[in-house]
Amino acid sequence: MIKFFRTLRYRLIGENKVKKYLFYALGEIILVVIGILIALAINNNNVKRNIQKKEQTYLVGLKEEFKISKIKLQELINVNKHNYEGARQIIAYISNSDIQPGEKEFSELLYKTLVFDISFNPNNSLLNEMVNSGSLKDISNPDLRIYLTNWISTLDDIAKQEEDLGEQRELIVDMFQGNEQSIRTIFDLSGVTKSGLDIEPRKNNVSNLNLLSSTEFENKLLLFILSSEATETAHYEPLMENIDAILDLIEMETKD
Repeated sequence: MIKFFRTLRYRLIGENKVKKYLFYALGEIILVVIGILIALAINNNNVKRNIQKKEQTYLVGLKEEFKISKIKLQELINVNKHNYEGARQIIAYISNSDIQPGEKEFSELLYKTLVFDISFNPNNSLLNEMVNSGSLKDISNPDLRIYLTNWISTLDDIAKQEEDLGEQRELIVDMFQGNEQSIRTIFDLSGVTKSGLDIEPRKNNVSNLNLLSSTEFENKLLLFILSSEATETAHYEPLMENIDAILDLIEMETKD
């Protein structure tokens, strides 16, 4: 087509038909412009399809990551609840001197309350890769982008709360570092010495029941309970809501 216009242009110039030449020259320009626009449109469509394909790949990966993170968080919530419920039971014994546990029951309560540390470790490898590579912009849903952007900073806040909770737990554990209390008694009567350490239990254990009359122990246990419950209600539960919202948005954007 362009060759046709070029031939015609030369012929019109040779015949001094300037107006017709200008008309056909304009047609040639329009044809070139249309060709460029078509090429750009094809290229844009290809780029758009590639971005959409890339987005779908990310969405599928993110969906799996957040599903696993949800399972981990639920398990952690259960462990944390188990910890502070054990601590509450000990406080109940402190509050009522008429009902006191035996050494074995008290050891088992101490063990189940203090043995498990709390730390949320979500699956973030793909999300971190997207953030570091600037690929988060390829997520077309603005609400989902906001949730994903805020996710990392939310985890930082939770880590600080978990650190505070860990410090409260360590303050209680530190009370067993001296001569008055015995970690060995807790391990022996909870079955840890034999099953976990492959060591024979002692026949005569040092009693830890005097802690039930210790104001220091009660104070530290109460702070531990407060920190544990705050971790659940102010951090873990909102985080679970965020995970559910992210999964719902991903499900909405994922193409079958």
